[in-house]
Amino acid sequence: MTTFKRSVPVCAAALVAAGVLGAVPVASAAPCTAGGLATTASGVLSQAGGYLESHPGANEVLTAAATQPPDVALTNVRAYFTAHPNEYLDLRGIAAPLTDMRAQCGIAVSPGQLAMLFETMGE
Repeated sequence: MTTFKRSVPVCAAALVAAGVLGAVPVASAAPCTAGGLATTASGVLSQAGGYLESHPGANEVLTAAATQPPDVALTNVRAYFTAHPNEYLDLRGIAAPLTDMRAQCGIAVSPGQLAMLFETMGE
């Protein structure tokens, strides 16, 4: 359970970067398979985790967003990244492989949904 709680900010970052911040195409993406999606999501989440550890303000706003109502989270995240455009661009770049895969493959599965699937399988 501790690992899951620690991954919430990272998942929030990836989801926010992929959904709220927009998509940036990338030249190549993983194959359009569950394995390709898992590999791509894993890389994005790992990079986002490292980035957030070194950017405490972004880490804090995204951590808080994971427990706020969607409209409040969206407002707070947009306000933070409007005030910190370089961090916005950095996270958008980190999320690019996942957003590109979503566009290329028509896959609408988020890393959070994958985590829930794995948790459900373990019950």
